[in-house]
Amino acid sequence: MFTPSRHESNRVVLAAAAMTIGLLATARSPAAPSASTDSISHAGLPSVFHGANASPSGQPADVAVISPRPPTEQELAGDSLYQFVVNHATTHYVTTSTTRNLARWRGGRQSICPRTAGLDPGSNAFVTARLRAVAEYVGAPVDSNPQCKDNVQILFTNNPKEAMDGVMEWATSISTFGIKYQGGTKDLLAYDSDHAIQGWYLTTRGGATVLNTDLVLVGLDVLPLWPRVQPKYLGVDRSGTRLGGHSGSGIGIGMVILIVDTTGVGGYSTPTIADYLSMLTLSVVQSPDHCDPLPSILDLMSSSCGTRAKLTGLTAGDLAFLKALYYRNTGLGPSLSRAAIKSDMARQFGSH
Repeated sequence: MFTPSRHESNRVVLAAAAMTIGLLATARSPAAPSASTDSISHAGLPSVFHGANASPSGQPADVAVISPRPPTEQELAGDSLYQFVVNHATTHYVTTSTTRNLARWRGGRQSICPRTAGLDPGSNAFVTARLRAVAEYVGAPVDSNPQCKDNVQILFTNNPKEAMDGVMEWATSISTFGIKYQGGTKDLLAYDSDHAIQGWYLTTRGGATVLNTDLVLVGLDVLPLWPRVQPKYLGVDRSGTRLGGHSGSGIGIGMVILIVDTTGVGGYSTPTIADYLSMLTLSVVQSPDHCDPLPSILDLMSSSCGTRAKLTGLTAGDLAFLKALYYRNTGLGPSLSRAAIKSDMARQFGSH
């Protein structure tokens, strides 16, 4: 059970901050992957929602984003902004240049449609609505249809291994990606009980044509949160997977699956966990175990932060970074460079 906490007055004001997550529903094992096979690279799409109570339609009150306190001069000193960008927009186990190919939701059929399951109905609805509110606030594309097909699956469960094994079976099936995630690479996606929140990003490649194509028909890569091994190019002793980030294209986020172990997140309020999940959803952060000078909600469970005060929600740094990531996001080309994101964040903070 989570212990509720009140937000500081200078950050997101949420009337639901006192809402305690209770009556945790034990999620049943995920449904078997679809047996259908497309002609490109994979079969069907995974789901972790079989038998779990999901967020109802409708918008709970008081999920709006209110600007948190601005960063201090000390938090902005030195190269803290660039460190923040590197740690919040780096797929550490994927070969990406430092120019213009940071993954983000691109729009069209790659617009965010979240769904939450495993909690009581009110808490499910709150987490889903909060993620939508944060995404809209920073300019990320959000599907306006409340009955849209979910591409952000958030499951709270006291048996995370069972849920993750279902996705593992889908990802490593020969009918899904062939042999891409077979052999030693299979360990990349495996369950690891060291982290209370785990999951995967399914990223897309190619140009604007993918925006109007069903995700099941688009070439995908599976990027794990907390990867256990470093994949290598076939026949080449070099880390990474081949993601398109060249001029004129970019990396899109097509689907996010996050599994929350309810036995490992005790003491955190519903709004705090919702903000943590929102940050993980809106940017590919494969190893969120940092404690940069500029604070982030991702510091919440970082082993590097020591006794630093725990945050209760998204920070000014988080929101500025996400606004920069989605700045002029038309879905037609690659994202801003890391350097440009840093400059945009500095502009938002009134520093240079």
